[in-house]
Amino acid sequence: MTLPPGTPDLEVLDLLVSVAELGSLGAAARRHGISQPAAGMRISTLERRLRLRLLDRGHTGSALTDAGHTLIELSRPVLAAAAVLADGIAALHHTTRPSLHIAASKTIADHRIPQWLSALRKIRPELAVALEVANSQQVTTAVRDRDTELGFVEGPHPPPGLGSRVLVADDLVVVVAPTHPWATRRRAVTLRELADTPLLWREKGSGTRDTVWQALQMHGTPAPPAAELGSAAAILATARSAAAPAVVSRLIVAHELRARTLHEVSLDDSIVLTRKFRAIWHRRTPPNGPAQDLVELAIRIEATRRRRSPQ
Repeated sequence: MTLPPGTPDLEVLDLLVSVAELGSLGAAARRHGISQPAAGMRISTLERRLRLRLLDRGHTGSALTDAGHTLIELSRPVLAAAAVLADGIAALHHTTRPSLHIAASKTIADHRIPQWLSALRKIRPELAVALEVANSQQVTTAVRDRDTELGFVEGPHPPPGLGSRVLVADDLVVVVAPTHPWATRRRAVTLRELADTPLLWREKGSGTRDTVWQALQMHGTPAPPAAELGSAAAILATARSAAAPAVVSRLIVAHELRARTLHEVSLDDSIVLTRKFRAIWHRRTPPNGPAQDLVELAIRIEATRRRRSPQ
């Protein structure tokens, strides 16, 4: 289908409708963000093109002629259809905007994801990222069930049945309140002592809990927890009350250690409390495009961080 010769463009028809609604060429020009002379020239060009007089121009304003009124009524459904078309095009842009759905454990989401996503935004500014925050077990389930494209978890071992890549190692530390007996103790705490002591634990499914539990199991079943808490913030607050020792990521407790509201306990050299931060994915859909970019950026950023950190 081709438009017949002389078909007016939509912008000038919209301008003419504004003149009818506002009763003034100047007011219509202001609505459309153009000067009054420019608006007058556009209407005059339309009149010559249609060979019709559309406006009666006077000192007190501009009034539509009978032909102008008729053209306005013919134009309204066309302009309404154009608005629907514009909305549809905008919706297409929204639905076709590239997106990435990821899930991350709480520690990684709080202390690593923001920097990784900031770097990703620099190379993919058009990308919309949706982040879900949960514990490592829940993230693993979401990836396994294909509810998310890419997951970030913490723990001693990769989740079985999934693809994974180590991003960085994370040290765990034992902390107590300054008034706790371990805060002033000179002798290092042994693994057996740690295993026999009721600790503040994260909830089941936490990567921190899995790492500590595996290390302590070398001396049998660890002591029952002093408390099980669902967030690092709750654990730190409880540890500050001298209720019990806690094992947490150094990332989480760094501020508390600097402020001396918590004290790091010296551990026997045989104790290794280190976990891995990993990217995980369904084996049938390894990361590509934005997901692959995010994994590579995370590895690069963490490698740079290790080089710059004091040895």
